[in-house]
Amino acid sequence: MATINVRRDVKDSFYRYKMPRLLSKVEGKGNGIKTVVPNMSEIARALSRPPSYPTKYFGCELGAQVKCDDKNERYIVNGEHDAERLQTILDGFISKFVLCASCRNPETDIIIINDDILMDCKACGAQNVADMRHKLATYIVKNPPAQASKNQRKQRKAATAQANGDGHGPGGSLMEDDDADDDDDIISQRINKEAAGLSMESKLAQEDWSEDTSEAAVAARMKELSVKGVGAFTEDDDEGENKYDAFGVWLEEQGNDAADEDIITKAEDLGVYGKYKACQVLVQCIFDESIATQIPKRTKLLRKFVTEEKHQKAVLGGVERLVGLEYKDSLLKKLPAILMKLYDADIIEDDVFIKWGEKPTKRYVEKEVSKEVKKAAKPFLEWLETASEEESD
Repeated sequence: MATINVRRDVKDSFYRYKMPRLLSKVEGKGNGIKTVVPNMSEIARALSRPPSYPTKYFGCELGAQVKCDDKNERYIVNGEHDAERLQTILDGFISKFVLCASCRNPETDIIIINDDILMDCKACGAQNVADMRHKLATYIVKNPPAQASKNQRKQRKAATAQANGDGHGPGGSLMEDDDADDDDDIISQRINKEAAGLSMESKLAQEDWSEDTSEAAVAARMKELSVKGVGAFTEDDDEGENKYDAFGVWLEEQGNDAADEDIITKAEDLGVYGKYKACQVLVQCIFDESIATQIPKRTKLLRKFVTEEKHQKAVLGGVERLVGLEYKDSLLKKLPAILMKLYDADIIEDDVFIKWGEKPTKRYVEKEVSKEVKKAAKPFLEWLETASEEESD
């Protein structure tokens, strides 16, 4: 495979930073025409970035839908685009999200701090903030490189080492021992879990638990939760605690006026912040018949809770219960508009929407209800799958 300089403005044939020349393959026809980048994984490894980053960047710049299938290493941009045009757009991605702003070398790692993207350069030691105005910045903050699986990290390091022939990174910097990295991950997870447990015990010890805890009172509260569709988490909760029900009760008591900061604090106190089930409870409790107008106001809160694919699925599960059980008569016909609001807010990724709509399940509601909900969502899902570049514009 032909290689080119990572910085194409550098004409030196001995320039040390190389990457494969981008290839493109056009498939389909009509509104279903699409462009596949068959060597996106190799390009991404050379740049030390997840393949989804440059693919999403193409979508942002071209106004086209994209699809990232990491398992099969298949990356697609809707519409017909030639390789040279995509290569030019890739230069923009490299300039904004790979090259160090100080020394212009591509030996950078991405670090997410307080929703800012820092480019940590291993060549000169500088740390510069990436272009946070670009739409891709939102995606990177929600999907930091650290979320890549250990197998993906191993494959990327092995491929980079093989390309350089000496076990060094793309800029010649020595790669860390992967076993040590795995050990650090395990130890860090254990420490964080124990620290969270201690913090939780301390907070629980200081709280006033003067609420009526008689069997009758507990049964009444559980019945109220079940009616709202929030309860019944204990059965499959791996910690065996009823924290999600408590979170739902608190949200119901606060109504729609609860501040984002208060909701996050309560979730942290209960130990459910960062859990996918909390996302389902959140959606069911902070939204009502006006969900289409409420989503934009709660976008920042949703982004804090939704940080990975499981969270996105839980949000759709919450919407499924809200629309299919609580406000079926008023919201079922408005479901495509509701899903479009989640799409516009960058809460749910394209692949998650499509996978959710493939077939009805009884995970969140009865199968017949699920079938009815997903049938109502069909116009949005069809648009998502087949939208061409012109339709996106």
